[in-house]
Amino acid sequence: MILLSRRSLLFGSLALAACARVPASPEGPLRPIRLEDAFTGRATGQGVFRVTLTGSERRFRGDLNGRLVGDRLSVVEDFFYDDGEENTLTWVFDRAGPGRWTGRRDDTVGFAEVVERGDEIRLSYTADFGSGGAVTRLGFEDVIYFGPDGQIINEAVVTRFGIPVGTVRFEITRLTA
Repeated sequence: MILLSRRSLLFGSLALAACARVPASPEGPLRPIRLEDAFTGRATGQGVFRVTLTGSERRFRGDLNGRLVGDRLSVVEDFFYDDGEENTLTWVFDRAGPGRWTGRRDDTVGFAEVVERGDEIRLSYTADFGSGGAVTRLGFEDVIYFGPDGQIINEAVVTRFGIPVGTVRFEITRLTA
């Protein structure tokens, strides 16, 4: 009986973990969104990374500056963490077809895949995340959409070795010139 319970717990946990590998689609109806609409120009935002197991949080502010030239979108991200750490990362996205992009950032492993789906953008990538002098390889599955107040919302499920370990929520406000 104990063996059956342990197996049930193990398989149940694995099934739940598998469900949480991608963020849910936002509830709508919402405005349509395209990558270049969301990230061309200047923007600022507040975010939080939550570790699922411990509930600990790491808050940050991000300043973004995006530029579209032809079918290439470059977005410079300056991050400022509450613990005093700072870093700058640059995304370079290339249009791969209607509603599709590929991208690289300074810390990505391989290419990010981007798919625009009407009122949401899906972004999937692996990155070597540096913090406190250490580097950790993490997977990111993002959904990006316009919130009801016009903010750009970026929610992500973060995985390590394919197992969900955290979430990110980044609320971005576009700045006027």
